[in-house]
Amino acid sequence: MWFIRDGCGIVFAVVTWFLVLYAEFVVLFVMLIPSGDYMYSAINGIVFSLLAFLALASHCRAMLTDPGAVPKGNATKEFIEILQLTSGQVLYNCPKCCSIKPDRAHHCRVCKRCIRKMDHHCPWINNCVGEKNQKYFVLFTMYVALISLHSLILVVFHFMHCFEEDCSSSSATTMTLLIFLGLEALVFLIFTSAMFGTQMLSICTDETGIEQLKKEDRRWAKKTTWVNLKAVFGHPFSLGWASPFVMPDQGKADPYQHMI
Repeated sequence: MWFIRDGCGIVFAVVTWFLVLYAEFVVLFVMLIPSGDYMYSAINGIVFSLLAFLALASHCRAMLTDPGAVPKGNATKEFIEILQLTSGQVLYNCPKCCSIKPDRAHHCRVCKRCIRKMDHHCPWINNCVGEKNQKYFVLFTMYVALISLHSLILVVFHFMHCFEEDCSSSSATTMTLLIFLGLEALVFLIFTSAMFGTQMLSICTDETGIEQLKKEDRRWAKKTTWVNLKAVFGHPFSLGWASPFVMPDQGKADPYQHMI
């Protein structure tokens, strides 16, 4: 199992789970169940719990999936001979992990590996976002944005109800929990929505965050948006695109796949 032993990343991952579970607790046990409206509570409770479960499942898959690491120490004469390179073909060697670096791979100082199509290293998932786990990271940001929006709407409705019906009997602890949830939901709605948008743009243009930042020359063939989406989420299109439990079928390997 792939797992990065980085103290900062582990703390961020634990905080992520705590915030999602905190939102689940406040939504269910502070707002919905005490409301007395069983239909309202049941529908919102089921929807919110399902989205929260998918968010945490996506987080686990993004954190525990190899993002596309290149094997260490394969920059040897024997291995290069096995590749049977054509005349004039250029190989790049990473001096930090002593590996042959495929095109569009970058070295991550936290993972201490070269990662294929590395977008960035995300402390929230304690892992790099790369070729093999980008789908799960995108789903994670999407589901967190959805539960943040849902939480925010429920908090607003709860306070509107309090203004209409005298809620002076509500304890200070209850109000503090709701205010904190509202602030948490607002912050993470903005943050994850922006991250989801940048990831989708990166996928559609087939240009990683590092490549955009470094303004690297495009050395790979330009493909359509639909082909780029299928390369990340798998093909053909299905409900599996939205499921963290479905491993994407990324189709035919690229010319460098044999190197890993």
